[in-house]
Amino acid sequence: MSRATSGILRIAAVTTMFLVAGRPLVAAPTWAPASPSAAEDMTFLDALTWGVTPSAFAALRAEGRDRWLKEQLRLPTGLHLPPDAQAQVDALTPKAGLFERVLALDAQAKAANTELDPEVKKAAQGAYQSALNGAARDATAAWVLRALYSSDQLPERLTWFWFNRFNVHQGKANLRAMVGDYLDTAIRPHVLGRFRDLLMATLRHPAMLRYLDNADNAAGHVNENYAREIMELHTMGVGSGYTQGDVEALARILTGVGIDMRPEDPKLRPDHAADFIRDGLFEFNPNRHDYGDKLFLGHTIRGRGWPEVEEALDFISRDPATATNVSRALAAYFTGRRPDDTLTARLAAVFIRTNGDIAAVMEALVHAPDFTAAQARAFKDPVRYVLSAVRLAYDGRVIRNTGPVLGWLNRLGEGPFNRSTPDGYPVDAAAWSGPGQLATRFEIARQIGSGPAGLFKPALPDQPDEPAFPLVANALYFSTLAGTLSPATRATLAQAVSQQDWNTLYLASPEFMR
Repeated sequence: MSRATSGILRIAAVTTMFLVAGRPLVAAPTWAPASPSAAEDMTFLDALTWGVTPSAFAALRAEGRDRWLKEQLRLPTGLHLPPDAQAQVDALTPKAGLFERVLALDAQAKAANTELDPEVKKAAQGAYQSALNGAARDATAAWVLRALYSSDQLPERLTWFWFNRFNVHQGKANLRAMVGDYLDTAIRPHVLGRFRDLLMATLRHPAMLRYLDNADNAAGHVNENYAREIMELHTMGVGSGYTQGDVEALARILTGVGIDMRPEDPKLRPDHAADFIRDGLFEFNPNRHDYGDKLFLGHTIRGRGWPEVEEALDFISRDPATATNVSRALAAYFTGRRPDDTLTARLAAVFIRTNGDIAAVMEALVHAPDFTAAQARAFKDPVRYVLSAVRLAYDGRVIRNTGPVLGWLNRLGEGPFNRSTPDGYPVDAAAWSGPGQLATRFEIARQIGSGPAGLFKPALPDQPDEPAFPLVANALYFSTLAGTLSPATRATLAQAVSQQDWNTLYLASPEFMR
């Protein structure tokens, strides 16, 4: 057994002890706003971004937490990417709108299915699937680049959080063509706005309506899938007091809210023709709506079409149960553990007082006395682990190939847009700290730590690979990170026989995994 392999096994044992004990190997820092130490600032930055880097840490120390946080809590007005990353995102962004693209793909699918020659039909159907796969691949690649390099790191963390909460699965129907637009138009613009606006944006997007079957929800043929997930997952939460009758009422309210992929408008009954709404693929079709009155959360909602949906969302968004459930989820995501009732109540009070202002809730969370200490005990989920490793290894140097990142995330079980169930990926450590997960992380740590791992291989086949080597033992490590290591981790790192081995051991350490 090589010294490096022995070191990895020792790191694994230390990591297991850390997880079993449920506490940090070194004293957890606390945030002292008057004059935080470098280690405290490092933990603070790591908690709110996709991973601390030397340049990001230097910027935070130069401008101070208050100014940094104020800039991060404003709604982004642009992508704020380095030119190399922006150029790649631009190349990945579809030029046509979602309506035009989905209609073109639908026509392609219909043409393929009408082919009489079996071989021609198979090839045409394959081309259609390839087009869908390409759309999803471009969307995930763009997400990786934004997560790694956007200066709006907190909004990007929230983009992942809210997508995961309002999850859709790319594998259903033609969602591969829609998922990138869903992320960019329904989620990202609202991550620091009002919760109700975010809820409405997801409700009006065809990806959600297709994924949870509300496109099939019509008077006389009610489908409760979406209504139930709104109540159970998106807003109030299980056991919060709503009833099956409320789910049924919301499903009736949502009848007629769906998708229309026909270029022409439907023929409408004269009595409700004025209620018709169409916006791209989104449609409210009064012909399919149940116009009866509904009793929802103790309120009578008079049957009158689309305004019923607006009224129902007002009631759900303002319900104290929604404030509690959403606040608890935010705190759990950013601290890595279920928050205590005191913190949850404090955040819920801010949610209610500000009418669901997400930025205000986040500011209250970040200023909570135990926020940094809680984060120091958190265990990274796969997305945070992989992205933070790449960010630390290469800082602001822009990768040319997102394929390895996506491959690592899929191997670890948290691939973007790949969660098939509406509940989204779990955020608790227990879901990601099993022996198999840790073994895979060690393999990925070796790939990232040993060389470029294909990250700098240009997309064009005739271009040579760019030379690159990860710089994990950088100035940030020597000035701050080294001081957070336990004696056991220091001893393991001392066994490294090369820089590649040292990189691997550090990226596989318990300290880096939290």
